[in-house]
Amino acid sequence: MDSRISGFYEHSLAERLDAVAERCDLSAEGREALTAGTDDETDLAERLSENVVGTIDYPLSVATNFRVDGEDRFVPMATEESSVVAAAAHGAKLAREAGGFHTSVSEPRMLGQVQLTDIPDPRAARARILEHADEIREKANDQGVLVSHGGGCEDVTVRVVETPRGEMLAVHLVVDVRDAMGANAVNTMVEAVAPRLEALSGGEAVLRVLSNLADRRLARARCTVAPETLAGEDSEYTGREIAARIADAWAFAAGDPYRAATHNKGVMNGMDALATATMNDSRALEAGAHAFAARGGYGPLTTYETDADGNLSCAIEVPVQVGTVGGATRAHPTARAAMELTGVESASEFAALFAAVGLAENLASLRALADEGIQAGHMKLHAKNVAAEAGAPEGLVDEVAARMVAEDDVRAGRARELLAKLTE
Repeated sequence: MDSRISGFYEHSLAERLDAVAERCDLSAEGREALTAGTDDETDLAERLSENVVGTIDYPLSVATNFRVDGEDRFVPMATEESSVVAAAAHGAKLAREAGGFHTSVSEPRMLGQVQLTDIPDPRAARARILEHADEIREKANDQGVLVSHGGGCEDVTVRVVETPRGEMLAVHLVVDVRDAMGANAVNTMVEAVAPRLEALSGGEAVLRVLSNLADRRLARARCTVAPETLAGEDSEYTGREIAARIADAWAFAAGDPYRAATHNKGVMNGMDALATATMNDSRALEAGAHAFAARGGYGPLTTYETDADGNLSCAIEVPVQVGTVGGATRAHPTARAAMELTGVESASEFAALFAAVGLAENLASLRALADEGIQAGHMKLHAKNVAAEAGAPEGLVDEVAARMVAEDDVRAGRARELLAKLTE
């Protein structure tokens, strides 16, 4: 197979699909799946991405039970994993019993970086740049419309950075991006000021781009869960014991990066699903969250503590670089509808919702891990997928799934065996 196709992006969608299908001997079923999208869907996909050959749908779900700062919210979630939605709703239900989530959000400031290399006198150059900070800020604010919306470049900072190729300067523009995610606006600013920075430093501007370590744009959420809320009917432990076990699980993540990675993956399960549903940049969220978690050695994004009464105090602090205006969020009709479902009116409210979702997802996961184990609930949901994939009609999916879970034998072969017996 030859994957080099000259001018591939210039071809029509149908031509691109023909070229790919021929080269990889695509099955008839595969081709049919790729052509299943409507004309409107494929036209939109062509505007949003490049080299499009089809579209793919995610289930769009709604997580319920969320109360954030006294307001009830629906949370749209786009994910292929049903347990993610179930966990978010369950975590929100646990928090709701004591008033839900309480949040705080910093101003929506993003950092733009200019890398300066080959500088004869890095520390003197740093001083010269800072002497001209007002000029640089004004030049940045001449770009775009952020200032007219109450935002814009607010500060200029400079660091001398030791690298394997010698000392360099990192110049940061601190930009208030208001209700936008901000990448395009910030990138335009740093490119505009780069020539002046070269003149002031005597060096060369190499990279001029936004930083996804959005540690000036933090969202925090907290909630309290009473011990009696944590214990289920079939729990092996008391509510106090489960609360203590959750705190122990957090402590393990705080001490061990191998556990912390999985702990934080639970946080991002919820945040990524909300980002995908609203066409925000989940990759930026992931990069920022994990870099933030690694500032002093990789650790958890959430914290859990118990008090003398056995109450579980839960909290999260995480960078949230999302927007309610611009980009695919406004271009995609389903993303616009998902935004309507949230009821948020600003990027700050949206960031608060992300923090609450991340905490709810993590709380529910830890509660399951600390009690019956993660597989009990996960396998119930997974069994339904296995039953459906094995050909069970809608009316038999639940029964086939329930029998597999009861037997602790969730696999496609067993689903087909049970289906055969039920349809004899």
